[in-house]
Amino acid sequence: MHILRGHRGLLKCLSSYSVRHSNKYLKNGCYMSAFNQKQTENKVGGIQFSTSSDQNFYRRFYSPLLIGACAVSCGIALWCMKKDHVYADQPKDAAGDEIHGLPEYTADDIAKHDSIEKRIWVCYKTGVYDITDFIPKHPGGEKILMAAGASLEPFWELFGVHKSAQVLKMLEEYRIGNLRLEDRSLDNQTSDPFAADPRRHPILEARSKKPFNAEPPPDLLVENFLTPNEVFFVRNHLPVPNVDIEEYELEICGRGIEPITLKLDDIKTKFKKHTVTSTIQCAGNRRSELNTVKEVKGLNWGSAAISNAEWSGALLYDVLKYAGIDFDDQKIQHIQFEGLDTDPANMPYGASIPAMKAFNPQNDVLLAYEMNGKELPKDHGFPIRVVVPGVVGARNVKWLGKIIVSEEESESHWQKNDYKGFSPSTNWDNVDFTKAPAIQELPVNSAICKPSENTKVKLQDNCLKVEGYAWSGGGRKIVRVDISVDGGKTWHIADLIQDSSPLYRCWAWTIWKVSVPVDASSKSELQIICKAIDSSYNVQPDSFPPIWNLRGVLGNAWHKITVQIQK
Repeated sequence: MHILRGHRGLLKCLSSYSVRHSNKYLKNGCYMSAFNQKQTENKVGGIQFSTSSDQNFYRRFYSPLLIGACAVSCGIALWCMKKDHVYADQPKDAAGDEIHGLPEYTADDIAKHDSIEKRIWVCYKTGVYDITDFIPKHPGGEKILMAAGASLEPFWELFGVHKSAQVLKMLEEYRIGNLRLEDRSLDNQTSDPFAADPRRHPILEARSKKPFNAEPPPDLLVENFLTPNEVFFVRNHLPVPNVDIEEYELEICGRGIEPITLKLDDIKTKFKKHTVTSTIQCAGNRRSELNTVKEVKGLNWGSAAISNAEWSGALLYDVLKYAGIDFDDQKIQHIQFEGLDTDPANMPYGASIPAMKAFNPQNDVLLAYEMNGKELPKDHGFPIRVVVPGVVGARNVKWLGKIIVSEEESESHWQKNDYKGFSPSTNWDNVDFTKAPAIQELPVNSAICKPSENTKVKLQDNCLKVEGYAWSGGGRKIVRVDISVDGGKTWHIADLIQDSSPLYRCWAWTIWKVSVPVDASSKSELQIICKAIDSSYNVQPDSFPPIWNLRGVLGNAWHKITVQIQK
């Protein structure tokens, strides 16, 4: 079942954030002890960058924080469907409440309707619903049938996004009755599957809390070439598994090999430790901008669902070689991964990559157990995650439990029925996921991180300082970033901060900076535009309408923000 989320929670540092944020926060110092404030430097390709323990970073973000209760539901993009029945009127936001005048049903009545032939009934709180006609259009496919003839509530505890106003409103379109009073208490006996989730840094801006999905403030991204672990964006599809390291085993099986299992210590000691700096970006990064064209389905990500880290672990190539794989077997086309995070049917999160990606050690595919020189954090896949440089985040499976050598790609919902791109003319009535390939390498992208949207900026020597990031999938290095403040008539070339990787094996992002001359006397409002060009001379498209798609993925048009010039 695909997870869609919509929740926002901001916590930012008063000492460095603009006035528009400062009134949202209260003092909190509980995170200070978790971080080492020793000043260190990271040298990448002859350039010195501040690391996650950089003193300036902690002065800025770990001095006494001001925390605010800022939690607003962002909701998810869903479509309206024609109703086959007429339903009783109901008060606004009363989903699941009793509606007088509708028939009453027992739990046994509902249990009889557990197949398409009998029509699928479910209950939510006191409401009874016939959702048969909705099933073909459900974003999570037929996984909705797990609730057939029973209550939705245990599943919605797991997939909390369903509690958004849009989903609840749509559910009521299928209302057929009320649940008998004595059966209602049965629906409330559910535990919180997210109770074991780790504590997160309050500076992360949550797009959903259950499962937890969050991004850092964009202006934080350009503070460090390596994103500190605590503020690296988080993308979870299911509850974070609580892994007992003593019991942990990684299973490797599939075509042409005898199944083997490896403990974490095996992976650390049997294989040479390999380190690579790689950016991970969510397919839905910048989805909020696609939403301005037309509503899409998915988390309302801003421009910071992307981060960069130094990953260490065993090369997948070395592990597959140890397992006895025949690299010359032409029938091996895919390497599948399964995580230890599971849905209510105990089905794991899964994904796959083309075998040729794993078979070439130059692609640096890792079974990572360290992130920025530290033990892999729980939110980022402890004890082992796959890191597939240059490939969409969805294939970088966390909490890795199994590797399958296969002729076929993963059968996982997230591989077959999600994370695919479509034409702007494709809608939920005519979409066919079998006709689109799963996203692997991502297109060239960039974003402005400083200044922030709709802020007042002060010029220095009639120039405006602009900073941001740029990245392209597939190892293609950024070769140029252009900035315009006159609608694209003229462009200014930014200075690039990047590592020393070769043009076609560059997995890390580029941080860019530029000072743009501005005639402050001519205008009080200014639009800033950025676009990036990679080593294959791919360039970002100039607008979002031609690349709009119903899933809101692959959003990489020119990034544009508006600021006010402070006189």
